[in-house]
Amino acid sequence: MSDHDDDGYEMPDREEFQHDPLGHAEVRGGMTVGELVEQYGHAGIGAADVHEAADIYAEMLADDDCTVFMSLAGAMVPTGMRKVVSDLIRDGHVDALVTTGANLTHDAIEAIGGKHHHGRAHPDPSSSPSHGSREHGAEHHGEKTEREHDETLRDEEVDRIYNVYLPQEHFALFESHLRSEVFPALEEEGTVSIADLCRELGRANSEVNDREGIDEDAGVAAAAYEADVPIYCPAVQDSVLGLQAWMYSQTSSFSLDALADMTPLTDLAYDADTAGCLLVGGGVPKNFTLQTMLVTPGAYDYGVQITMDPAATGGLSGATLDEARSWGKLEKDARNTTVLGDATIMLPLLVAAARERIE
Repeated sequence: MSDHDDDGYEMPDREEFQHDPLGHAEVRGGMTVGELVEQYGHAGIGAADVHEAADIYAEMLADDDCTVFMSLAGAMVPTGMRKVVSDLIRDGHVDALVTTGANLTHDAIEAIGGKHHHGRAHPDPSSSPSHGSREHGAEHHGEKTEREHDETLRDEEVDRIYNVYLPQEHFALFESHLRSEVFPALEEEGTVSIADLCRELGRANSEVNDREGIDEDAGVAAAAYEADVPIYCPAVQDSVLGLQAWMYSQTSSFSLDALADMTPLTDLAYDADTAGCLLVGGGVPKNFTLQTMLVTPGAYDYGVQITMDPAATGGLSGATLDEARSWGKLEKDARNTTVLGDATIMLPLLVAAARERIE
């Protein structure tokens, strides 16, 4: 039935529309992160998504019966998000972490004394020749090309992750750490699970960090070891950690069983009263976290993901959690949302807002 407004105008029947006027965010000096995110709730587009994500994540963490799975893809550890994750683990806000071998590699490097450094994503014009010339098919106009920028880094034995630099000698330090502190203990057991490798890495990181008096925190794997939180790394081969494990296996009885983690991970999901997932980035960690629910009676009750990938490509990394619902990975009535944005910006924002609310 149609309705009328105050002026007698006949309103059409509206099934979808609900009267919920959009407001305008108020920003002032001295606001907390939580207060700012609350203001986002008055707005639309991405601000509304961030507000909803913080609300869902806070509810997930406040639910004492909720088992929280966190996936961590991308270069989150080497770009400065390491402590955000390790603090979540230490404070009991993560029950299982699914991540990449790359994040574990960079986490261990910092645990044993290595450091990542501020760098440049693009060349510095002031360091370039001012004369015009042609080299490698690119013309100089007083600026170095990006190719030459990375060629210089190659000559200086420095690896680049966008605007982060890592001297290559830290990988030699990492290899020595694995061969002296991690692999020998596992070799005695022969074939072990990838979670066992992650646990042993966390133990070694923690012990070396303490023994050597390293200024930097012992990190993600160490926090997981100390809190008895399992780390799953389903694509460990795709990393320096995996390469080193493979090389060590060539001359020892040490090996990894890629299927061994499926049972404890599935059991954790099966036994959960309620389950929630925080998905940072996409790729293998995201799918490995979500697909666990395909072999359990239930599904995720809460879901928040941060991604920069579009859904229209059909790729897993950009797939919405609503799409995951069609697979049975989320409950039909699950609270979920997707935040589009850089995870180095969005993750601290969501964590800070949720922490403020529950603490």
